Amino acid sequence: METAERIECLRKVMDQKGLDASIIFNFENQFYFSGLKAITYSRPIILIVEHTRQSLIIPNLEENHAREKTDVDALYVYHEVEESSEKSTDYRELFDQVLLKLDDGSKIGIEYGSLPTNFTFRVQEKGFRIEDIGRSIVDLRAIKSDEEIEMVKKSGELVSDALKHTLENSGSYQSELEIDYYGNQFLFEEISKKYTDSTLDYFVMSPSGIERTNMPHVFSNTRKLEDGDIIIHSRQVGLNGYRAECERTFFVGEPTERQKEVFDVMLRAHEAALDFIKVGVTAREVNAAALEVIREAGLEEYVSHRTGHGIGIGQHEEPSLRFDNDLELQAGMVFCVEPGIYIPGVGGFRHSDTVVLREKGTEVITEYSRDLESLIFK
Repeated sequence: METAERIECLRKVMDQKGLDASIIFNFENQFYFSGLKAITYSRPIILIVEHTRQSLIIPNLEENHAREKTDVDALYVYHEVEESSEKSTDYRELFDQVLLKLDDGSKIGIEYGSLPTNFTFRVQEKGFRIEDIGRSIVDLRAIKSDEEIEMVKKSGELVSDALKHTLENSGSYQSELEIDYYGNQFLFEEISKKYTDSTLDYFVMSPSGIERTNMPHVFSNTRKLEDGDIIIHSRQVGLNGYRAECERTFFVGEPTERQKEVFDVMLRAHEAALDFIKVGVTAREVNAAALEVIREAGLEEYVSHRTGHGIGIGQHEEPSLRFDNDLELQAGMVFCVEPGIYIPGVGGFRHSDTVVLREKGTEVITEYSRDLESLIFK
């Protein structure tokens, strides 16, 4: 089972750092190491990994779920109903129970960016030493296994087709929410037919018009598309926990001459990054490849975000394709490449494709036409 292999990789990190246990609180990391993904995390879930034992602190309503999805050695279950004095209703009490099984003075790995401060204090108050393992987990997750890549590729096929169904059914007088429906309906039907007992995560937004496309991250709303509108349609699909992303900028009716010019710059920047990204280059260099095209066109001041980001379990994962990241890219990494240009009074422009880095070359796993003529719908 792949989660068992990941646990062993974590234990190797623990050996290198001299750790006796690791506390995993980030929900994406919990899924990565255990296979458990809850619907909501309003009730704390805590995974504790030792060298010979895994423990999971879990609310009662997730107990059966945890037994089905994980291979942990011990479940510590807390309850929200007062049934008897023998059953704990306090997850902090269970957390203490697990910690007290460790030797005095043990060194514990925690995710500095995820573990709440009150839990960190609780660990330190018991005399344990702590060390950050967040970066090490980022490094483990950044290199996808063949199995993970296959899941991302399936999501890439699904997200590309969902995007196609929305774009090719879009027209004036429909709302942003209404055009999203076409791709959503495709996803629900396709996954139900082809992927038995699978889960679906999806994210979609279709900001339209000059003002709303200049806001890179806004939810779709009931604004009606108008003739001459520019739209950035953005989708992510996660099949069984692994995501891919595809975005296209498109038009309802003919764009203005200025919009055509800026679209061309965005497209050339996007393609420059796609052509450049490969094993052995740095994240900084990929960002620079896209930005150079935009800079030569005199539009650098209208860039407000990085050229891309990692993707997999999370919507946005490290490593990022940004100006200050000297990380050398490796085979098995998966990125969304998405340089954007946002000009007041003209509109926002962004395509995104998901790519898998291989030793033999980069593989683009999302596909829909990128050229202007293919993205004008009347």
